[in-house]
Amino acid sequence: MTGICTGRVAAVTGAGRGLGRAHALALAAEGARVVVNDLGVAADGAGASAGPAQQVVEEIRARGGEAVAHTGDITTGEGAASLIAAALDSFGRLDSLVNNAGFLRDRMLVNLDEDDWDAVLRVHLKGHFLPLRHAAAHWRAEAKAGRTPDARIVNTSSGAGLLGSVGQGNYSAAKAGILGLTLVAAAELGRYGVQVNAIAPAARTRMTEQTFADSMAAPAEGEFDAMAPENVSPLVVWLSAADSAHVTGRVFEAEAGRITVMEGWRPGPTADKGARWTPAEAGETARKLLAAAEPAQAVYGAP
Repeated sequence: MTGICTGRVAAVTGAGRGLGRAHALALAAEGARVVVNDLGVAADGAGASAGPAQQVVEEIRARGGEAVAHTGDITTGEGAASLIAAALDSFGRLDSLVNNAGFLRDRMLVNLDEDDWDAVLRVHLKGHFLPLRHAAAHWRAEAKAGRTPDARIVNTSSGAGLLGSVGQGNYSAAKAGILGLTLVAAAELGRYGVQVNAIAPAARTRMTEQTFADSMAAPAEGEFDAMAPENVSPLVVWLSAADSAHVTGRVFEAEAGRITVMEGWRPGPTADKGARWTPAEAGETARKLLAAAEPAQAVYGAP
């Protein structure tokens, strides 16, 4: 198989279903050899099964590609390290890491217990950090040995991380944290030949088809399926490929046929007294600045 990822090796977390599966299949279709990671848990993180990862591997092989399954827990140091080792042991190299694994435990904040907060932060945020950290350590060693890689990391955030989402305080906080992690990693790892970007996808998955049932509904037969996860994967493949040279520290929204470069926090209207404000002065000035600022975007699900 040939394509823009020919000769490259990619590891994709949470690749047994949904977006991760679509990414793994699309990477393989473009010539990448793929490590398919999935713990095989339920939508809320319960249970485990090797079936989903192995099924995707078999799909890739049936289409003429190369893939291996990895069913380790990437929220542990041992599991994340073994993911990188699986790529190196199976294919002799690692060029791209797509961090995608996650699950939901939605609650309004007053009903959100500590265990559900910790579980979602662990799988999304820690589950990004640990594979990134172990992949980066490998690539740094390669660079120091004079074999500077042309490596890529693609992280998965969400509109909930950009704007917030009612009933998803834990998920929104984790996805916002991934954006901060992406910016730091891009700044730190560029010297080792590593580019780091993030996507904020919208697609039909186990996590979204219940939470946003109306907008995620499948279309009528013959119509464009705007919420198919496969719509997001072409951007992920490109960001994983050598073709995306010099693109790093960026965040993209991707859904349907639309790609948007997100511009993040930027200074807006400002005022400088040159001395300390009184509280009354600070309040009056803040209101004037807000009146001159762009309106805030609505939080997802807000009335």
